[in-house]
Amino acid sequence: MKIALLGYGKMGKTIERLALQKGHTIVYTLSSTGETGNLADADCAIEFSVPTTAVANISKCFELNIPVVSGTTGWLDHYQEVLKLCETSNGSFIYASNFSIGVNLFFTMNEYLAKLMRPWKEYEPSIEEIHHTQKLDAPSGTAISIAKGILKHSDKTQWKLDSDDKNDLNITAKRIDDVKGTHSIDYTSAIDTITLKHEAHTRDGFAMGAILAAEWLVGKKGVFSMKDVLNLK
Repeated sequence: MKIALLGYGKMGKTIERLALQKGHTIVYTLSSTGETGNLADADCAIEFSVPTTAVANISKCFELNIPVVSGTTGWLDHYQEVLKLCETSNGSFIYASNFSIGVNLFFTMNEYLAKLMRPWKEYEPSIEEIHHTQKLDAPSGTAISIAKGILKHSDKTQWKLDSDDKNDLNITAKRIDDVKGTHSIDYTSAIDTITLKHEAHTRDGFAMGAILAAEWLVGKKGVFSMKDVLNLK
């Protein structure tokens, strides 16, 4: 598979290393300092850029009929616009707040736990996420995905960062040097706490999931998720 990397920072370079090990070819890279190769040569684009350029990157790929796997967070105010553009251009698109296979299994566990906990009102749910200090958005896209999974099965109506309002699902975001990504869900009562936690040890899990998604997406049309890729529906 010929891959374009839209975003060539730490994640892009990790994807490059692992993709080459799997026998794929990198035909195009785009970074803040320039570009190499020819985007039109790509069978699929993997997009890990920044929120301000994500929509333009994805749109360009749709124009060239290149399937897109996007892991950039912080741009989802434009998500419906991108979905409409994918439909009108007969494109192929997967967005995930986190491509780690472990995290996507964690999402499914989170929803199942939320269903189990719904009758037990004495337990208060909360989310904590920890990332490296270079992460631009807070809370993380992964934490927001976790929150949405809980809210489907909760009397709470919204998530909120650093909230002490009992009507909100509170998210705490911490930034610590070189933390790859840790997400914890707590259900706390007066007598005990139930915790579900995922901790990333390296970026390789995110990169491998993105490559797997790209391999799966090529040849398909439409909008998909990691639930489709991993057959979790």
